[in-house]
Amino acid sequence: MTSRRATFWRALLALAVVGLSLYAALTTPPRLGLDLRGGTRIVLEARDAPTVRADAEATDRALEVLRRRVDSLGVAEPSLARSGERRIVVELPGVQDPREAAEVIGRTAQLTFHPVISAAEAAAGPAEDGSRTLADPDAPGAFLSLGPPALTGDGVEDAEAVLDTQTGRGWTVDLAFRDAADKSWAELTGEAACAAPGDPARRVAIVLDEQIVSAPGMEAGVPCGAGIAGGATQITGGFSAEEARDLAALVKGGALPVPVTVIEQSTVGPTLGAEAIRASALAALIGLACTGLFIIAVYRLLGLLATVALGLYGLISYAAVVTLGATLTLPGLAGFVLAIGIAVDANVLVFERAREEYTAPGARSAPRDLRRPLLTGFSRAWSAVADSNVTTLLAAALLFVFATGPVKGFGVTLVIGVLASMLSAMVITRLLAEWAVRRKAVARRPALTGMAGTGRLRARLTARPPRLMRHRRRWLAVCGGLLVLAAAGIGIRGLDFGVEFTGGRIVQYAAERPIDADTARAAVVDAGYPQAVVQTTDDDEVSVRTKQTGDEDQQRIREALQESGGPLTVERDDLIGPSLGSELRTYALIALGIAVAAQMLYLSIRFRWTFAAAAVVAMAQDVLLVVGLFAWLGKPVDSVFLAALLTVVGYSVNDTVVVLDRLRELRRTGTRLGWPELADRAVAQTLPRTVNTGMGALFVLLALAFLGGDSLADFSVALIAGVLVGMASTVFTAMPVVVGLQSRFPGSRGTASAGGSAAARPRPNDGAVV
Repeated sequence: MTSRRATFWRALLALAVVGLSLYAALTTPPRLGLDLRGGTRIVLEARDAPTVRADAEATDRALEVLRRRVDSLGVAEPSLARSGERRIVVELPGVQDPREAAEVIGRTAQLTFHPVISAAEAAAGPAEDGSRTLADPDAPGAFLSLGPPALTGDGVEDAEAVLDTQTGRGWTVDLAFRDAADKSWAELTGEAACAAPGDPARRVAIVLDEQIVSAPGMEAGVPCGAGIAGGATQITGGFSAEEARDLAALVKGGALPVPVTVIEQSTVGPTLGAEAIRASALAALIGLACTGLFIIAVYRLLGLLATVALGLYGLISYAAVVTLGATLTLPGLAGFVLAIGIAVDANVLVFERAREEYTAPGARSAPRDLRRPLLTGFSRAWSAVADSNVTTLLAAALLFVFATGPVKGFGVTLVIGVLASMLSAMVITRLLAEWAVRRKAVARRPALTGMAGTGRLRARLTARPPRLMRHRRRWLAVCGGLLVLAAAGIGIRGLDFGVEFTGGRIVQYAAERPIDADTARAAVVDAGYPQAVVQTTDDDEVSVRTKQTGDEDQQRIREALQESGGPLTVERDDLIGPSLGSELRTYALIALGIAVAAQMLYLSIRFRWTFAAAAVVAMAQDVLLVVGLFAWLGKPVDSVFLAALLTVVGYSVNDTVVVLDRLRELRRTGTRLGWPELADRAVAQTLPRTVNTGMGALFVLLALAFLGGDSLADFSVALIAGVLVGMASTVFTAMPVVVGLQSRFPGSRGTASAGGSAAARPRPNDGAVV
């Protein structure tokens, strides 16, 4: 009765989740990041002003000013948010030329209105407090002496760019004042109207960011003392249409309370974003199809049901992303696809355990009792599934906390994917499998389920476990040699840090006709940038990496390249300030350090400290090997690589935890075998799971590597290397270290699991607990 009630609630939960997920997927559009839909992302950092500190409150005020300016630019669906205490992230979809946007939204826009001092007064003596001398825009080489500001931009209620066709003044900016500013403007213009014609004092200077943009003189009809009433005026200055609109946006938006500077800028073309979506979706479909076919071939009916659950996993994950309003980025798509491998791992753990239970010597008396081994598989696989997923969640959480921009999206989607994979594997797959094994047709043909046979590999390993731990020092020596090789790559070749970690700018162009690397490099050198790193691809693409450069520098580089490659289209433009690059490097080291500490703390709680130390040693080895591989290959180490590296941490510990969990349970059976023999048995009994899980993950990663485009190629290479070395390090590093530590510290103990002690579960023949 209790079992039926539990099944009912699981079924109700599964139906509710799937139904809500389907509704959300059909009714809620995804929120795509700029790297998928194209646009510009600008990160501004507030700086202290002489009288105002750039704290969170001042940054929030600046954010509201910027929001009004962006709204005035007419950008569809812009996004502005404060990041930390001093930073503002601005996302402008569809904006492909960031120069105009960065110039408009980042200017301080301190608008002030000043009386102009007559020439006689200016020559009479020192100027009064608050006065200044600025260039006259109407007379090149001349200057105007200004008195203290009589009015600021805060008094402006509205500003609009207007084409004045009646007087022939061209584009002007019409201003409307609010409240007391109306009176101040009338007093200022009334005082100016009292000056004699031709006297500079008859003019009113309109100053924007310490520059006179207009200094109109009072017409003869302006009454002395009364000035211009009505609360409106007009700024003239020979503006173009674009300049008038920008100035109106600045004035209407108001003045920034603190100055801001651009520390990061990224632009992605719409073509590149659409290609990234297409490539990632294709990789996901092919990877999922290959993984499903592989699981069906190995586990037959159970594999088919698990594939159905994997499809529902995809639906649930996608629905969770759109429901939470999370931004779906390119690395986020990779995290979404990558979690397929995690879902496969949970299913493989359960099915392998069910196989062992069905073929155990004590189970031969009931060869057609399929439900008992299946339920045992789910119950006893839970410990390893929970431990391995928690370690992955730790790595994903660190990405969310320490990463920025698109990589943060990877952490979000990976967390969602892990939780959805546990739901699909432990609830949905279980419901489907329990329903299937109750069918009489299935009970009469147990071989259809995939549980009846152990497979050649498992039978051979069970009958004669390899004596790997007998040569554990040899394996550790080989691993040490690989670490020396990796360290040599880091020392000799060095690491090619991306602009995220060094600061600088990298622009990727698409050329109309092929351009070879030597020609492109020569063009960039001739343009005056000999230190630039120029690379080309077979797809007629050119990337130019320079130190901190402005938009004018990039325009010169582009013009030089166009002479050789024809018209160029900017597909990607990333700029990182040196201070931000240094900060990101620090965060990367902190993230890796905390990842190691968090994993060891968790594993020490769940296992013996010797087990935790062995897992961390294997994990550190995997990280160094992947870093060394990238050093030898000369591939860039950037924020996406950091995402891959932290994922490798989770994968490495995931694999090691499964074998350690088996070793712990073998030890609790009361056997008198020593640690080397137990380690050999643990490796032999979990090797099929390791191979099957690794194959499932590799199908997805290979699809990403070959079909995911250049943006995901390096990410996939890092993870493929991480999966392979992670599988090997569990056997040849973690287990020898465990055996060595247990031999040296035989009295070390760990915490007991929920499964109870050996006395509570006396199963001397049970060597197959996951």
